[in-house]
Amino acid sequence: MCTRGVRTTCSSKMLQNFVPPYNATVVEKLNACGAVMVGKANMDEFAMGSSTENSALFVTHNPWDLSRVPGGSSGGSAVAVAASEGVCALGSDTGGSIRQPAGFCSVVGLKPTYGRVSRYGLVAFASSLDQIGPLTQDVTDCALVMNVIAGHDSRDSTSAPQPVPDYTKCLTPDLKGLRLGIPKEYFVKGMQSEVETTMRNAIKKLEELGAKVDWDVSLPHTPYSLAVYYIIAPSEASANLARYDGVKYGFSYKGDTMWDSMEKTREFGFGPEVKRRIMIGTYALSAGYYDAWYVKAQKVRTLIRREFDQAFEKYDALITPTSPSVPFKIGEKTDDPLQMYLSDVCTIPLISLACPLSPSRPASLMDCR
Repeated sequence: MCTRGVRTTCSSKMLQNFVPPYNATVVEKLNACGAVMVGKANMDEFAMGSSTENSALFVTHNPWDLSRVPGGSSGGSAVAVAASEGVCALGSDTGGSIRQPAGFCSVVGLKPTYGRVSRYGLVAFASSLDQIGPLTQDVTDCALVMNVIAGHDSRDSTSAPQPVPDYTKCLTPDLKGLRLGIPKEYFVKGMQSEVETTMRNAIKKLEELGAKVDWDVSLPHTPYSLAVYYIIAPSEASANLARYDGVKYGFSYKGDTMWDSMEKTREFGFGPEVKRRIMIGTYALSAGYYDAWYVKAQKVRTLIRREFDQAFEKYDALITPTSPSVPFKIGEKTDDPLQMYLSDVCTIPLISLACPLSPSRPASLMDCR
């Protein structure tokens, strides 16, 4: 998120010396309320990763076990809150980049409904998916931050012109009458026993607080979410990151010709994961493959969304794990991108809900931490 006069690098060599001349809307709103920014957090480069190991700056460690990752891509934000370096932090969530590190660091993370929080000043990754949200130590702080940063912004064309509720009024220990659904597709094969035990204990606690839980819920298209995401998100990233060509701002390599300069700028300015996703997205959007990959992925995305719409007609919330595993060791998955992508299997299905708010849609979708 852009911060006027303060370096905003996206943890990338491409923007290592970029100093924005303006603040993001969320920064403006927090400043207006007297918030004090104590620092900028580390992250996976351009928000592409699930462990904060893809940063061009350094690797962030989980504060509960320094040998393990904090999750990503907003790993630095989650660590800052978990280590009490700040009262709250902001992150951006495309396919789990707030929720997954929040789960790994035992803090609260919220990806708001698309359009609820202005993205003006947010460096774009995937424009139909990106959202800014808070990371806090408890749900009360999460509600307080949302009261500040939510709301319509005319500078963001995807911002929803909806009134902002007082999120603190939803804080109650009495869950009597709340209808909760447990989608069976999220208790995936290979889920670690520690995660399943923790989830079942949490659900039992919700029942004790008065919620009515239904374990017989199915979202059959959920298994396709991972494939859909890793077509749509890289495709949008390919388009958004085309602006980094070494001409107007950011890292610039001085080559023999204009084309050589542009090619070398992108070769040396972007890290391996960013380049990998740009190539995947460019391929999916290329002539002859657009209909077979990108268009088909959008159609499946619609099917996934319909299943969620139907579920929310019956249930107030769906309870799912944030990750199928506990935080993994630093370096454990860096040589296997596919295994790293599978870390997002529980958070990615919400790509189907990335759409402007409507009167029939809930104001926010809370993830279980």
